[in-house]
Amino acid sequence: MIFTAERSALLDAVSKLQRVVGSKTSMPVLEGILLSAEQGKVTLIAYNLEMGMKKEIYAKCDEPGDIVIGARLLSDILRKMNGMQVVITADERLNCNIKCGGATFDIMGMAAADFPEIPSVGEAKSIMIEGKTLAQMVKGTIFATAQNEGAKPVFTGISVTIENGTMQFVAIDGYRLAIRKEKVDISGEFSFILTGRSIGEAVKLIDENTEQVEMEVGERQIILKINGYEVISRLIEGEFVNYRKTIPSGYTQRVVVNTRELIDTIERVSLLISESFSTPVRCYFNELNVVFTCATTEGRSTETFNTQLEGEHFEIGLNSRYLLEALKAVETEKVQILFNGGNVGVIMSPPEGDEYLYMIMPMRLR
Repeated sequence: MIFTAERSALLDAVSKLQRVVGSKTSMPVLEGILLSAEQGKVTLIAYNLEMGMKKEIYAKCDEPGDIVIGARLLSDILRKMNGMQVVITADERLNCNIKCGGATFDIMGMAAADFPEIPSVGEAKSIMIEGKTLAQMVKGTIFATAQNEGAKPVFTGISVTIENGTMQFVAIDGYRLAIRKEKVDISGEFSFILTGRSIGEAVKLIDENTEQVEMEVGERQIILKINGYEVISRLIEGEFVNYRKTIPSGYTQRVVVNTRELIDTIERVSLLISESFSTPVRCYFNELNVVFTCATTEGRSTETFNTQLEGEHFEIGLNSRYLLEALKAVETEKVQILFNGGNVGVIMSPPEGDEYLYMIMPMRLR
């Protein structure tokens, strides 16, 4: 294999594919990127058995072939080189030569035959969605996916439903719920469950120049085509959580607050909270304001936030991180917060409309 490519283009592709390369795996080949050279192009593939990423770039191919090169090492080499063009040569013994400017590296590659084949989607439904819309909907829900490995698979994913021209994303981890809705120009009715990690990595490819993202949804796999990259991921099988029964049907207390001002207040009050301890922020609501208090081994913080309460006085304990993540996903200047006393889930939604809904469960106060 011998090919010549523009160093910056190759480095950009390798850097993005490196995000999905497996780490600490029993299969060393998964820690590499497969490079396949043919006439006029080189195809790069990374795969970690859950998701893969593929990118084609222009290259002058003098001898077709393929090889797997360690992703971290290849990225480091390309980043430190200073020439415009890079020439990569590999022989049948997996000896790999990388030359750029006055620098040359001779390293060992891995056999392309050992690289697992990325699964195909098969018969698929094609969806087109604006890149900005997809990025906003993922940002507005992914924080509510479960991060621990022992969680049920559906808790680690995002449920996607398309019905009557509306796309809905839902994430739930047992302690909080996130729902985002957007009107889309997509016909038909269907649903699937994305893995949180794969869609989180995919939307990082979206930038200000991304107009449309194509999603090819199969029975078990999905492909997202973004800016010349293809991200393929398995879908989570099974039924999603019946989250609707967890949402309170009404409320007994309500406040409408400025979103940014409340974020700033919660960030100040929770400065004393260590990540290693789950200390609640105590919230006492009366008709004129809410008093936020936090007490830890580091000390005590208190701040009064002016707002008008509809309903009876009450007290509630909330996880500051859950509260902040939900508030930062809100895209309206004001947010209404609905309560049913101090022992039921707290709802955050827009004062008008239903484009988002966030719910967090209260914490026990001592």
